[in-house]
Amino acid sequence: MLSAKAPKPKPTARRKAAAKQAPQPSCPDHRDLAAVASFFTEHGFYHGRGVFDPATVDRLEADFDRIVAQISATGEDINARRFWDHKTTRKLDGDRPSVVIHTHQVQKYSAAWSRLLLDDRLLDVVGSLIGPDIVLHHTKLFLKPAGRGGAFPAHQDHGYFPTLRGAMIAANVILSRQDETNGCLRVWPGSHRHGPLPASKGDDETFAARFPIAASVPIICEPGDLVIFHFCTVHASLANRGERDRKHVLVQLHPGDDRQLDGVPHPDSNLVLRGWNPLMTRQRAGAS
Repeated sequence: MLSAKAPKPKPTARRKAAAKQAPQPSCPDHRDLAAVASFFTEHGFYHGRGVFDPATVDRLEADFDRIVAQISATGEDINARRFWDHKTTRKLDGDRPSVVIHTHQVQKYSAAWSRLLLDDRLLDVVGSLIGPDIVLHHTKLFLKPAGRGGAFPAHQDHGYFPTLRGAMIAANVILSRQDETNGCLRVWPGSHRHGPLPASKGDDETFAARFPIAASVPIICEPGDLVIFHFCTVHASLANRGERDRKHVLVQLHPGDDRQLDGVPHPDSNLVLRGWNPLMTRQRAGAS
């Protein structure tokens, strides 16, 4: 006697998300610079695997940890989660306190990080995307502690530091394994083609609805990887609910013929890493 067919299980939220999730485009090798540039132009992001060797990563991670220890001892409020304590963030974090440890300008703490900014392995890839004149805008350290690291909703970086030509990119130097358990970076491939969007700083529910997390692509990374995205590429990250810290440093860069708009209250290094800065003036040099 044939047994009755079991009813089909109802789709779970995880299955629904997987069904809607965009496929991750396959990134070319970081040494094939022409292919990297073509991929970035189409998709608005690039994931280079194994760009930095383990010895370099060990030195950078040691100084990353030393920076965190130093700023933790100052008594300052180093939890940047308070800057995006919005309904959109709380929806992703859930009913739990969360933390994102953060500081700008790691090169002001560490010579190892200063050297990294002039490393050809970084600048060759960046140069293939923005040209021979490469200017540092700022760096940012991000630590999402295991089990309590906060989420960041879908957003564009453009709204925080708009520029004349809109040619800014972010290069993320990965220091720890990043996956969906510890809040890896997520991108919406091709979203840079929208250009600057209104209300795109992560606090707007209409923007969040337009770019649901289920439609994003998780960037699964290993230490030594390099993840670059255009500052109009919509990106996000979920909370770190896992057992491993998520560590990376973001390096924001622009070509020499671009610069931050006047009056924008954001750290702006204006440090030439390769080539020349044709927009520099005496007044701007003194203000940096």
